[in-house]
Amino acid sequence: MNQNHEARQIALHRVYRHFKGNYYLVEALGQNADTQEEMVIYRPLYGQGDLWIRPLEEFLSPVDRVKYPDADQEYRFELVEIPSKAR
Repeated sequence: MNQNHEARQIALHRVYRHFKGNYYLVEALGQNADTQEEMVIYRPLYGQGDLWIRPLEEFLSPVDRVKYPDADQEYRFELVEIPSKAR
């Protein structure tokens, strides 16, 4: 993994915000059977909620500031704290 974001870790069963604004629930970590690359398994909290996978390194990567200079986040996906409505 790239040294710039190796200190970042994935929190399972937690919600992350994509830098474009949508929210996603991280379900699990996995491994590509052919390449052994670590993968993040997650689902969007909108639409059908289908499962998606993305390489861990990409999930943890910083936003491309050349392509998205006005992005509000430092990283592609950032953990968000959502307060519980339960008492």
